[in-house]
Amino acid sequence: MIRSIPSPTIAALELGPFTFHFYALCIITGIAVAIWLGDKRFRDRATHAKSVVSEVSITAVPFGIIGGRIYHVITSPDAYFGKGAHPLDAFKIWEGGLGIWGAISLGAIAAWFRYRQLAKKLDLPSFLVFLDALAPGVLFAQAIGRFGNWFNVELFGRPLDAPWALQVPARFRPLGYSAFETFHPTFLYESLWCVLLAVALIGAGKRLKSGQIFSLYVMGYSIGRLVVESIRIDTAHVFAGLRVNIWVSILVSLAGLVTLLSQSKKAE
Repeated sequence: MIRSIPSPTIAALELGPFTFHFYALCIITGIAVAIWLGDKRFRDRATHAKSVVSEVSITAVPFGIIGGRIYHVITSPDAYFGKGAHPLDAFKIWEGGLGIWGAISLGAIAAWFRYRQLAKKLDLPSFLVFLDALAPGVLFAQAIGRFGNWFNVELFGRPLDAPWALQVPARFRPLGYSAFETFHPTFLYESLWCVLLAVALIGAGKRLKSGQIFSLYVMGYSIGRLVVESIRIDTAHVFAGLRVNIWVSILVSLAGLVTLLSQSKKAE
């Protein structure tokens, strides 16, 4: 009988002069799945739009990674600019640390610019249709990417005594938690929530107006993230008694709800 989820004993694979970090491999795999599914879904709406998703991704993905890293560094400045920290560590993305809202924001802006360029040459539907096509794939990418946190043994939650608890080696336990051995596997909670939400969006897609799938993604993911953030115990900046990411989740989920309601009043 499994009494807890074990933590990986290695976080990278060395092959000759090359080192492959599992965190990075999870991110790359997730991106590949998002592009594949997004392309399939988009071509269902624009059959002539072959390779549009791939071309947009060439621009959007790098900007998304940059945006995600910037968000993480801004919301966790002590880890890179605090006492004893090394500012150059901000560039070590393979060690973990990509803020999803920074990634989505900057990635979406870059995608919009590139999509507009392609739309001038091709008869493409609105950018909202494009975002709707991408949303479920992005959720699957996030679900896969969260396993990178498992390999890095990071971002787990409060102590937990249950069969699904995550076993955390002593060297990874935060200050004040050294006496506890198992914790909430928040990476798994968020991953499962992303998968369930993606499946729900795919199932409900045909009954929604343009843009509503993406709005539901924004709102739905933020609600799940709000719950996960309330469990996490890693060091984070706090504002008015709550973690910054909790405030961000609240604001983004409300923005998603307002946008969804606004879109429901518009004619298709």
